[in-house]
Amino acid sequence: MAKQVKLKAEPRATVGRSAVRKLRARGLIPAVIYGGNDKPQPLQVSARDINAMMSQASGENVLVELEIGGDGQSRTALVQEVQHSPVGGDIRHVDFHAISMDQMIEAEVPLEPVGTAVGVKTYGGLLEQSLRALAIECLPGDLPDRITVDVSQLNIGDAIHVREIQLPHGVTPKVQVDLTAFSVVAPIVEEEPVAAEAEAAAAGPEVITEKKEEGEAAAAAAPAAKEKAPKEKEKK
Repeated sequence: MAKQVKLKAEPRATVGRSAVRKLRARGLIPAVIYGGNDKPQPLQVSARDINAMMSQASGENVLVELEIGGDGQSRTALVQEVQHSPVGGDIRHVDFHAISMDQMIEAEVPLEPVGTAVGVKTYGGLLEQSLRALAIECLPGDLPDRITVDVSQLNIGDAIHVREIQLPHGVTPKVQVDLTAFSVVAPIVEEEPVAAEAEAAAAGPEVITEKKEEGEAAAAAAPAAKEKAPKEKEKK
């Protein structure tokens, strides 16, 4: 299940590019929490704390208990989006989505294959993963980090569909259960070019012979034409 972590945050009174630059210069990261019945609230969190939290996260879905200073409130949220700097990859902004522990949420959880398919190991097939993540619905406390699927029994031509995936307790899929998640296909064998080369080689001499025969016929006809021309002149 997704690990719930605590993170201290402070309300952010100023917004805008200039304020954000000053904030980052102090080692703070701008953030915002939205969702629920409250209006979106600008926040600021320690860059050190948010980096430590994200580096220890075992999955894409991070469940956070935000301890917001100033008003003494605590709000449970999911990390919705993390914006990184294009140079260096530093965290630049974080979006939190407020949730309630007793209300169902929807999320996408990574799918990970476990084991080596017999069709790959024994017959050289290829494992294809059609779904990289699975859309699910559950209570926040039941949210898994990832969903593992045992693919070791798959032979060539076999597949695992969503309905065949063993989901954790309290988790239900939010996609069509007939969708294929994993499958093993036969290896692609390239056709040998030997036959085509042999046909081309056989066709080559025929073309050359035909041209040669045409040349020989033309050469034979030339003397006859020369002999015929004087005789016709003599009749005149």
